[in-house]
Amino acid sequence: MSVSPARVRALALALPGAVEKDHHGFPSFRVAGRIFATLPDEGHLNLMLEEADIRAGLEANGDCCEAQLWGERLAALRVDLSAADAGRVRDWLADAWDRRANA
Repeated sequence: MSVSPARVRALALALPGAVEKDHHGFPSFRVAGRIFATLPDEGHLNLMLEEADIRAGLEANGDCCEAQLWGERLAALRVDLSAADAGRVRDWLADAWDRRANA
């Protein structure tokens, strides 16, 4: 299992209204001006999910995921793309997109 950054990009940009923009030197994916995911490097994807979804992702997918904290706040699910399943990444991207599109 692994998911390439190119595959992540294709999955993210297939979501309605999604665009790619630079975010401090790395790609971010946005809808309605809000970031729903970032590719901070070639091996990781950060997904801006609800805290409950982040915790569920960690519990069920600890082999490929870790918590991303900003300060003391649980802010994103960090996915190791070398260990991730494309179907799960697609679902997480859709969940993160939905959270931002409907905020």
